[in-house]
This record gives sequence, structure tokens and C-alpha cells, in this order.
Amino acid sequence: MENVTLGKTGIAVNKNGFGALPIQRIPENEAVYLLHRAYAGGITFFDTARFYTDSEEKIGKAFRGMRDKVIIASKTMAQDASGFLRDLETTLEKLQTDYLDIYQFHNPGFCPKPDDKSGLYEAMAGAVAKGYVRHIGITNHRLTVAREAVDSGLYETLQFPFCYLSGKRERELVRKCKTNNMGFIAMKALSGGLITNSAAAYAFFGQYKNALPIWGIQRPEELDEFLEYAISPPPMNPRLVAFISQERKALRGDFCRGCGYCMPCPAGIEISNCARMSLLLRRSPAALQLTTEVQQKMKKTKDCTLCNRCKKRCPYGLDTPALLKKNYEDYRNVLAGKTIV
Repeated sequence: MENVTLGKTGIAVNKNGFGALPIQRIPENEAVYLLHRAYAGGITFFDTARFYTDSEEKIGKAFRGMRDKVIIASKTMAQDASGFLRDLETTLEKLQTDYLDIYQFHNPGFCPKPDDKSGLYEAMAGAVAKGYVRHIGITNHRLTVAREAVDSGLYETLQFPFCYLSGKRERELVRKCKTNNMGFIAMKALSGGLITNSAAAYAFFGQYKNALPIWGIQRPEELDEFLEYAISPPPMNPRLVAFISQERKALRGDFCRGCGYCMPCPAGIEISNCARMSLLLRRSPAALQLTTEVQQKMKKTKDCTLCNRCKKRCPYGLDTPALLKKNYEDYRNVLAGKTIV
């Protein structure tokens, strides 16, 4: 099995990270089973967040009594020092541990630094000094913040969206982390579910020895695919090269990654799925998107008031209201039996 070393942290783990956001959607007994199965298959890196409802609690129950066997990373969206300390206390309690291997600022709109008046970095440094945190990390969806974090020398890991749909700037960011001996953790390794060829996704990461992909895993069959790849990695052969090239052409331009940072919507629209419904219809079994529940969610997009809050929050600079309108039109066409192009 191939390992990845996360830069100056010295943490070396299997090139399969477990993204624990999806386990908040399944019952506790299923989540614990899945986590145990992942560990038995060689996965030792588990990424969660205070924001992921009961994800931390499920990980805590799964690895109670074997804390030294796994690497656990969590995140805080706190805006100030007092909020940071509350989040850290709750996270440690839920995970049933007295330390975090990596604690990350969760997609802040700026790069926390000492003396920036937020008090966040000082609070993090204090947690490290007391032994509650071993390594300081940051996650983001904005290239400007990510680059600043790398250049600052204040962080040991960066978590950023990266997959075979990523462009030149993102690839340069991964190389920049390697040059600066900074661990790189790849979120959205399947582009929020838009990538359906897991072999191509895994082969792509074989080209980046310093990148640790974290796969959002919810079902045993999904987990088994990646456990198999760890034993027998799919090669980046001409067939996969051609496939990835075709995928990049199909998905270039403005498309919603489903990160959810545009939420909540004042009108109650589930933007993170509705703004990419056209792609979901093309790339997954259409029946999954044509249920009565999904139809009601898509109809809700007509309630958009064009307040543009979502547009201002989007880390990718998308015209979200326009995307909602276009995706609703495509959805209506599919319901009417028409083919969308």
C-alpha cells in the first residue's frame, strides 16, 4: 500500500483518507461498522468537523480505546477565540479524546494570523502549547486564502478541493505545498459526486505523491472500491487519460461544486443540489432525481428573490441565481420527457 506523508507534520498514512461528512446521514451502528471496516482495510486518517452534526460523536464511539491507532483531524468555523475554545472543548468531548492530530480552521474568509485582531491563531497556538492540538491546519475553497496560508509558514497542512477536474492553478497549489513541505489534503476528490469513475479519480492522485485524497464514504460498497485500489492501484493508462480529457471538456466552465457555502438561503432553497441538478441528471440515474421530494425542492427555486446572498458567498464566484434558473428549466424538460444537452 502506498503511503502519503503530510509535509512537516511527519504524519504518514495510507493514500486513502476517510471523509466523515457523509456518515452524519446514516445510523450510528452503520457508521461505526463502516469506520471499523475502513480501519481493518488499512485506512487510518479520518477527517471530520464540528459542523458535521454527529460525525465526531460517531468517530469517537468507533475508536474508543484505540485512539493511538488512528489519525483524527477536525475543524472549527469559530469566528473568535471564545468560540474556538468552545468548539475545541465540544470536539474533544464528542471524539472521546484529549487531543487532535490536526485541528483546522474551517474555510475562513481570511487567513488567520497572529495579531490580526480575531484572536483565532493565538487560541490555536495556545491549544498546541497545552497539548490539545498537535498540528495546525486550514481548509479553504478560495485560492487567494489558500496561497496566503502556504506562504505564511504558519500552517502545517492545507485542505483544498482537488480532483481530475481541477485546473492549472489548483495543480500549482499542490506543487507549492510540496515545495514548502506543507501537507496537502484533497477534499472534493470526487467533485461532490459529479465524478463517477472512482478508478480514474484514484489513478489521478497516483500522479501527486504529496496529496492525500479524502473520500466521502457512506456505504460499504463505496469503501470497498478504495480499499481495493490501495492494494492494486489502477494505472493511468491511455484509456483513463482519454476519459479524463473528455470529462474535463464536459465539465469545464461554471458549475456548482456543491460545497454548500452559499447556504442557508433566505427563501429556503437547497442551492447546493438545485444549482447542479442538470449535471446530476446527466451523470447519475435520473430516477434518483425525479422523486416527489426532489421535485418539490426544484420547484422551490422559483421562490428566489435575487437577493444575491448566495452569489456573494460563493467561493468560486458563480452567478448562483442564474444557475438555479437554468437548472430548473433543464429539470422541467426532463420531467416532460425531453432530452437535455
